[in-house]
Amino acid sequence: MHLVLVEPEIPQNTGNVARTCVMTGTKLHLVEPLGFSLSEKEVRRSGLDYWQYLDLEVHSDLSELIRANHSARFIYFTTRSDHYYHRFTYRWDDFLVFGSETKGLDRKIISKAENVLRIPMLDQIPRSLNLGNAAALVLYEALRQQGFPGMS
Repeated sequence: MHLVLVEPEIPQNTGNVARTCVMTGTKLHLVEPLGFSLSEKEVRRSGLDYWQYLDLEVHSDLSELIRANHSARFIYFTTRSDHYYHRFTYRWDDFLVFGSETKGLDRKIISKAENVLRIPMLDQIPRSLNLGNAAALVLYEALRQQGFPGMS
């Protein structure tokens, strides 16, 4: 599996996602610009000593990542979808794409995308889940559908 963070802003969230990726054998893709330096201690502290095991690629923009993986399936997560993440059938090589903490994914990206999903949340609250929590929730559903490959 591949997990993609587009323009993440908070180092602790990225560190948390990195740790989740290490523990699930998932490749992490970060799309610039980043709201922090990867050398910042907050990122490393959140990933603890797992950072050395992380399979990480940094991309200058999302279109570069898509071009480099043109035959792959990209699945985008936003609060602006009527389709739920738990009703989708994932494949082992999917790219799960999440936007930044404050802006989410650009509407232009969402409008052109084929697979756009959401996590159910209360409508009355004008916020969404923490990026690390959302990414872990979706990733574990995708891995569950695959039978948690390589995990015990």
